[in-house]
Amino acid sequence: MNEAGFFEPDGDALVPDPSARGPWAEDMMHGRLLAGLAAWAIDRDHGDDAFVPARLTVDMFKSPGMKETRVSTALVRAGGRVRVVDATIQVGGVDVARGTALYLRRGQAPVDDVPVTPAWDITIPTPSPDDPSDMPFEVRWLEGREFGAPGIRQTWIREKHPLVTGHPLTPFIRAAVAADFASPLANSSTEGLEYINADLALYIARLPDGEWIGLESADRVAAYGVSVAHCRMHDSTGPIGASEVCAVLNSRMARPES
Repeated sequence: MNEAGFFEPDGDALVPDPSARGPWAEDMMHGRLLAGLAAWAIDRDHGDDAFVPARLTVDMFKSPGMKETRVSTALVRAGGRVRVVDATIQVGGVDVARGTALYLRRGQAPVDDVPVTPAWDITIPTPSPDDPSDMPFEVRWLEGREFGAPGIRQTWIREKHPLVTGHPLTPFIRAAVAADFASPLANSSTEGLEYINADLALYIARLPDGEWIGLESADRVAAYGVSVAHCRMHDSTGPIGASEVCAVLNSRMARPES
């Protein structure tokens, strides 16, 4: 993994690297990094190995510029089984997003016959040291399941960079930044992408194992310029949870070359 992150620490602030730029505009930060920053700060300030970050919601209500960024957190509830933490993300001194994490205490799962999501019957890819793409993450599409494909879309994603230089890319951060990919995965047409997500809700029963996270489109409803979608998430050993996204119409982004 490249040791330089998307953000360089500068006192209590974070300075975005050019690699933090998103696909919608030259002066706009990638929305998935906002989810990653919420997970990074919340777990840094309030994480506990006795708890699972079972849910992370992120509301992205203002386009984030490529400017100095700050993330603050606040403990809302510190219960024995349930903990809740809020995060506020400021870019250029303006609030652009807020996140909330729900931590649940770990326990011994009972053995029962309740149906669960089946694991993918798909071999996880190995990292490509000669990946020619200049993308900050590596994407491996399943054949016939790429952007704009009819029916179910499936892909594996692996981050190439840490989020913040000098800070490890934890499983929680990996899950958070991957969860944002549910929007383009579900909303891309054969012509490109014309929905930009305004939120995401990550649900995980356990943290992902390994570098690769798989996403699979499941459900989508669109009406009046609003789309809501559900995507399942996997790792090398099986399903971990799901990502829910809500998106609004935006000027179309051309479909990337496969």
